[in-house]
Amino acid sequence: MRLTVLGSAGSFPGPESPCSAYLVEADGFRLLVDFGSGSLSSLQRYAGLHAPDAILLTHLHCDHMFDAVLYVVVRRYAPDGPYPALPVYAPAGAPDRLSAAYGDDGSVEDVYRFYALQPGTFPIGPFTVTVDRVNHPVETYGVRLEHEGRSLCYSSDTAPCEALLRLAQRADVFLCEASYLDGMDNPPDLHLTGREAGEAATKAEVGRLLLTHLVPAWGSEAHTLESAASAYTGPLEVVRPGASYDI
Repeated sequence: MRLTVLGSAGSFPGPESPCSAYLVEADGFRLLVDFGSGSLSSLQRYAGLHAPDAILLTHLHCDHMFDAVLYVVVRRYAPDGPYPALPVYAPAGAPDRLSAAYGDDGSVEDVYRFYALQPGTFPIGPFTVTVDRVNHPVETYGVRLEHEGRSLCYSSDTAPCEALLRLAQRADVFLCEASYLDGMDNPPDLHLTGREAGEAATKAEVGRLLLTHLVPAWGSEAHTLESAASAYTGPLEVVRPGASYDI
């Protein structure tokens, strides 16, 4: 598998990054995991406008799905279009949410073929995909992708929870959010700090920890790295748009 980071900013685009979007490739198949605000630009820069063969939206907050609304124009109105409906795996409310955001009193189901997520394991292209509900205010799924004996876990947005540890168990790569700063009075049941991401990585015995979903306007990347390193001694870094990782 190969992971390419298209966007990694948390909650809203940062000065150097769009919001969450990650392209995972195997056997020529490209799965786009989340499609946050601004990431359509990075998709064109680092992969190609029509790169995704399928999309998985972990939840319906705008910083994880809003460019799927803009992508309707790309597939419906391209000079050589319209393109065939693209598979989208997402929470059950996705068709209504995307259609309402697009507006025009119409459906987007000519552009997307929706499959409602629920906890369990299923195939997408060459990947074995496992999803489970994690600790976030809306219906949100953490994701584990497996292919030929290798594994990638993506936390999506979550506070500490057992489901995250199950998904991440001995993953080769753990792509984990670290939105909040340690030592602050953070809201409960919403996001992880760097230390909490490191603790989850250690408990799950992962091979490598990649931190994402930092909010640059609210805190220091160095602080988050230091906090994570206090709880996890393995390979550790903060991801950036354009970075690629072989898994």
